[in-house]
Amino acid sequence: MKINDIRIREVRNQDGKLKAVASITIDDCFVVHDIKIFEREDGYSIAMPSRKTSDGKYKDIAHPLNSETRELLQSAILTAFYKFQEENA
Repeated sequence: MKINDIRIREVRNQDGKLKAVASITIDDCFVVHDIKIFEREDGYSIAMPSRKTSDGKYKDIAHPLNSETRELLQSAILTAFYKFQEENA
């Protein structure tokens, strides 16, 4: 799997933990939008796109099938997010 493009869109809600939203292009043929970047006590983390179910819980719409792929996605997205922060400081 090759991530060809990562686009970061800042969220200007200073009171909340949501800091940005990312879109990624995989293998020049598949795009995933609305990957959320959250600030946590121990750093930043991502949340895959999700929707609210009828019982009020959230369920991922698209997600990695294993921890190795999740780590790859998170690392690439957060690296792009840090670069975005530096360029827009």
